[in-house]
Amino acid sequence: MSENSENTFDVKTFLKHLTSRPGIYKMLNEQGEIIYIGKAKNLKNRVSSYFKTQTASCKQQTMVAKVAAIEVTVTRTEGEALLLECQQIKRYKPRYNICLRDDKSYPYIFLSSSQDFPQLTLHRGAKNKPGKYFGPYPSAGAARESLKLLQKIFPVRQCDDSIYNNRTRPCLQYQIERCTGPCVGLIDKQSYAQDVNSTVMFLEGKGGLLIEQLIAKMEQSAEAHDYEQAAGFRDQIAKLRVVLEKHFVHGERGDVDIIACATKLGVACVQVFFIRHGQQLGNKIFFPKITDEYDPAKIVQAFIPQYYLDKQVPHELIVSHEPEEMELLMEVLSRQAKHSVNISPNVRGERLKWLQMAGANAENSLLGKLSDKQGIYARFLSLQEELGCKELPKRLECFDISHMQGDQTVASCVVFDREGPVKSAYRRFNIEGIKSGDDYAAINQAIFRRFKRLKQGEHEAPDILFIDGGKGQVKAAQMALAELDINNVMIVGVSKGPDRKAGMEKLILPEQAQPVKITPGASGLLLIQHIRDEAHRFAITAHRQRRGKAKRQSILENIAGLGPKRRQLLLKQFGGLQGISRAGVDALCGIDGISRPLAKRIYELFHHQDDA
Repeated sequence: MSENSENTFDVKTFLKHLTSRPGIYKMLNEQGEIIYIGKAKNLKNRVSSYFKTQTASCKQQTMVAKVAAIEVTVTRTEGEALLLECQQIKRYKPRYNICLRDDKSYPYIFLSSSQDFPQLTLHRGAKNKPGKYFGPYPSAGAARESLKLLQKIFPVRQCDDSIYNNRTRPCLQYQIERCTGPCVGLIDKQSYAQDVNSTVMFLEGKGGLLIEQLIAKMEQSAEAHDYEQAAGFRDQIAKLRVVLEKHFVHGERGDVDIIACATKLGVACVQVFFIRHGQQLGNKIFFPKITDEYDPAKIVQAFIPQYYLDKQVPHELIVSHEPEEMELLMEVLSRQAKHSVNISPNVRGERLKWLQMAGANAENSLLGKLSDKQGIYARFLSLQEELGCKELPKRLECFDISHMQGDQTVASCVVFDREGPVKSAYRRFNIEGIKSGDDYAAINQAIFRRFKRLKQGEHEAPDILFIDGGKGQVKAAQMALAELDINNVMIVGVSKGPDRKAGMEKLILPEQAQPVKITPGASGLLLIQHIRDEAHRFAITAHRQRRGKAKRQSILENIAGLGPKRRQLLLKQFGGLQGISRAGVDALCGIDGISRPLAKRIYELFHHQDDA
């Protein structure tokens, strides 16, 4: 059901015909943008409450004043409405909703089960490979730290299969005693399986039982006068005790997440500590997007479904503030997870200490964020003053060009707002059809493509457009905007100063013969340097990726008889060009479709290049 009006929104008529069933509602402004999404057990009652000025808050009144239409989707239950609301908020990120910014998939530690000598590695994405998954970990860094610890205690291989299958002698990991050399037969399957089983027990939180088993094995080895093996078990036990003391949570045996929230001055911070099998895997910081002061309980209420409804949910969530709809959240999360999920706002003992620690971390992170935000805002104020802008800029974009001797040209576009870099809005452009090394044409093409999409409504317009370059680049950008009939964007060229020293940049404006004079030490110049350096970094990264892809394709394309499918198979089997270059003729012949003569040609191509 939807209600739209070309000029005015007839609230009374809309509410008169609105259903009382559960569902979600979307509030749209005059431009058709969704500014708020909510869910309700009774749509009529909930939506009506926004238009009762006696009970509506100032924030609600401000939002309602912008409503030009409301779209409604009816669901069977309130639980279904909650799921749909979360999906829609993630998709549209409405201005007046509490929106979770960081929603990427989280890493796991993966133990394969399809090989005689299983591999232990970091995994992110779909769990479609046969084996065991442990986690999730709050970051790739936390997962790698656990892998590094495990490698020191139980040397299960962590190398890629493409490297493992093509080794002819032990690698450096074997030399430093962090691998037992299964690739070249230096350990038997039974002994390797013992290390694998110990690794699984550790990751499943059975550290105490594992130590007991290792003690028993140490004593057996000592009784058999195998003192070298007994010493090995002794060292493993000592290392395990250190790790368990550092990472295991006293009194916890299950899967628990601890969620603490802090708010101040229109900024919110949510800190999540991850505990799996009684082991503390680390913590993750979130700064949800909010447009006003919110009670922490409302932020926790919005955070939990947005974060957990498409992820693996632990059996318990310990929270610093009780969410408003706790019973509904537990019901929906339990249904999604297919096991009971409890939300605990009131805890005691060791759990209270953990919650207090999470709260202290949230407060500390919030203060750091506020400090950064205030610093960036001050730089925006300085930028406004230095460039003579009538209004405080909200959005900045900066373009840079990267190439090597004119080849594989790439343009980068980075975006800043008053909170800093907006990395989700970054874009890169592969430049085609221009004369080699023509930076002016590259800038013109990139800006034309970028702002053509802006006219199609794909993104917001910047208040200031920075160009890494001088008068020529500024002119090229000006021509691109003129062709699109865009004249409300300020263009500023950032020309490198003498000897390319930071702080000596010259700012070029299209209609001014002389560069803009900047107040020495102005913080606005630091903001310009920041966005210019970020555009440069992003352009170089994009150029290297494009150049590497072209190099990979061009080398293999020079081999007669090696078609696209076989090239792709080779790259996949050996993990890239480096793996192919290390492979011998026999290993290459083992790939389906690669004959011995073709394998020799592949081998000779790489080794002739090395000789050259």
